Amino acid sequence: MQQQLAEPSAEPGGPPQPPSRAAERARRVRRAIVDAILGTLGFLIILTAWQLASTFGAMRPGLLPPPGDVGAVLVEGLLSGDLLHDLIVSSRRVIIGIAIGMSLAIPVGFALGWFPRARVTFNPLVNFFRALPPIALVPLVVIYFGIGEVAREVILIYAGFFATVIVVYEGIGSIEEKYIRAGRTLGTSRLELFSKVILPLSTPHIFTAARISLGIGWSSLVAAELVAAQDGLGAAIQNASNFLDVPRMYAGIILIGAAALAMDLIIRLIAARVLRWQDRGER
Repeated sequence: MQQQLAEPSAEPGGPPQPPSRAAERARRVRRAIVDAILGTLGFLIILTAWQLASTFGAMRPGLLPPPGDVGAVLVEGLLSGDLLHDLIVSSRRVIIGIAIGMSLAIPVGFALGWFPRARVTFNPLVNFFRALPPIALVPLVVIYFGIGEVAREVILIYAGFFATVIVVYEGIGSIEEKYIRAGRTLGTSRLELFSKVILPLSTPHIFTAARISLGIGWSSLVAAELVAAQDGLGAAIQNASNFLDVPRMYAGIILIGAAALAMDLIIRLIAARVLRWQDRGER
């Protein structure tokens, strides 16, 4: 008689068996699909409310165009290249400015979080400047740096710098003492403790800082573009408002939100891949 080989199964009452990789992958796919449907549902609710408000005249005629009209202007602007050019220009400004600001801020954040005396000395100064919104500094930046690209990048560097410094050094301060004690018990040097314990545990906070900085950067850049820029989404919105072109104003606003959402999603995807070691559990 031929013996049939069977998969070993857990005995009744024994410990539960971990799910296979295929089952885990299928579960993640199902969860991603459900999350995508729920996320789309939120936008559908807003669009439905917008359409109803426009149809029943919630505002004066011409002030609240229906979503279809805005969508037509949006598609036409992207296909013709006008709005597409403004989108690319604004996105480039944000990426460059925030990248420079974060690259300068991360070492400062680590220094403030790692050295208590430095934190005590500079924490009040950092919090003072953090409370100043970049938009409020636009007039001064224009005076000192003019109305060119340098001025806009300075605003973005400022926005990315202080948002990142706060998140990074607060993140280091929130690291549980048990990890540091464990590293010291194993005989690690101060440099090894920093590189093998502090730095990995601070990585999630760096990604959080990037998401926060991008949000602040977009709002700050649009304010700067409203002042003196010849291109960019902020300039497109300002030019549309001068001619009371409300659908084009809405199209520019939607592109700003879409660009910020896309950048945030990219950062989250990168973070999910880099931080695969982090056990976040089910939420």
